[in-house]
Amino acid sequence: MPDSPAGPPSPPIPLAGLLAREELGLHRIAGPDHADLLWVHTSEMADPYPYLLGGELVLTAGVQLADADTYVARLVQAGAAALGFGVAPVHDTVPEALVEACERHGLPLLEVPPETRFAAIARAVWRLMAEARHRELRRVTRAQQALATAAARPDPVPAVLRQLAVQLEGRVALLTADGEVLHAAGGRTAPDVRAALARLARVVTPAPPASPTTSASSVSSTSPVSSVSPTSPASSGLPASSASSASSASPAPPGSPARKPSPSSATDTRGGSQLSAYALGGAQGLSLVLATPRRESGDHTVAGIAVVLLSLLTAPHQGADAAGRSAALVRLLLGATPQEVAPLLGDGDSWTVVHARRTDGAPADALTAGALAAALGSALSDVDRETVRVLLPGVAEVAPQPGWTLGASEPTPASALPAADAQAARALGHAEATHAALTRHRPGIGGLADLIPPDRAEAHSRALLAPLTEPLAETLRCWLSLHGSWDRTAVALRIHRNTVRQRIARCAALLDADLDDMDVRTELWFALR
Repeated sequence: MPDSPAGPPSPPIPLAGLLAREELGLHRIAGPDHADLLWVHTSEMADPYPYLLGGELVLTAGVQLADADTYVARLVQAGAAALGFGVAPVHDTVPEALVEACERHGLPLLEVPPETRFAAIARAVWRLMAEARHRELRRVTRAQQALATAAARPDPVPAVLRQLAVQLEGRVALLTADGEVLHAAGGRTAPDVRAALARLARVVTPAPPASPTTSASSVSSTSPVSSVSPTSPASSGLPASSASSASSASPAPPGSPARKPSPSSATDTRGGSQLSAYALGGAQGLSLVLATPRRESGDHTVAGIAVVLLSLLTAPHQGADAAGRSAALVRLLLGATPQEVAPLLGDGDSWTVVHARRTDGAPADALTAGALAAALGSALSDVDRETVRVLLPGVAEVAPQPGWTLGASEPTPASALPAADAQAARALGHAEATHAALTRHRPGIGGLADLIPPDRAEAHSRALLAPLTEPLAETLRCWLSLHGSWDRTAVALRIHRNTVRQRIARCAALLDADLDDMDVRTELWFALR
């Protein structure tokens, strides 16, 4: 039989749904009770095989029924889903030979009463299909809205995965080309299911060949997953351009054997779990894997929406200045000064440093840091445990970001970036202590300080603060900036409030000063600034 064309734009109808329509009076008298109906086909031919596409409920009155066994065998061979036999006017009852043949070949047989017209059955099936399609569209629309909302969260990649796990009621994970789990959400899975998911991921994102004689197709051909079924772009639920680009392979170097393109998605089953893997667009080699208790209509479309969002969220922010940033990094590694490489990083000669932490205290990762940097308008980001640092070119207008607490430095030349980094760290601590979404470092205090020559002011400050170590001086600076609040200083410096008390007491002892005296505080604040 030739390949079946794509079915109608609706999910299949379970046989039980049609039997539940009491007005039709249909009864199953043979064969299994499970079947999926795609459409209805009425035929009185002795052999309707050439006119069937698969998935039909074939309706007949048995006008030319001669050999029941051959008739049923041909229906099963054509992929028919069920057979409906109309009682009267040709037959008073369903022939016993037909009942036995359907039972033998595993084809559901329905008895159609004389008062039920075949057209009424067809109308009922199409009505059920329309209702199912409407439910599916509503479900996909709700899932799309939920996933889009998750993508706008401060942690977009984990949020999208969590929402996808909720929508599909299963386990989802984002894997690297090496099989490392970047993020995961949903319930736990058995070790054999995890291993099968890893193998599926290698099918859609195979590792580069180890030698010129090794092709990408060897990865899937040697895989122990025997029932992997690649998904074609036409059935992926994505636009053809997206699906085809996800499954295309890079051109092979001259003289090397051509690599077989990898499928954009693949499916498998393991231990009652329905497994799926999707390749994310781009050259990162990331894949999305899913393990769900069942595979329902619309699941593939919902997963396709998540694939598009994750592809955008995890894609490296490439642009016209990517080569310039790479050149800047190389020059720095080879000993160039920040001033020399600054022009390669962007326009302007000033920079703003931003420090950020999640408001809920959750840790940050490289993907989350990249998403925050993109929201701030930069591709230059770094993450150190829970703190994200972003470098913004020029005099950037830093805006608060939902779910984040930010501290921004003042614009500074490349030669003063270490100082700007310290400013951003202090501003972030101040923002956390005061529960502000964003705190900007304020430039020099100006006013009376401008009346004193800088060299004399610096000499006075060095002499006055000479007894203090750097941690003590920073604690004193923070404590004074927060008006002597022990709790806020502890939050800003991320230390215990008793440690703050001990350090301030040590400062008072080393300076031999009464820190409750406003004049002393003012002089110390001037020196620290």
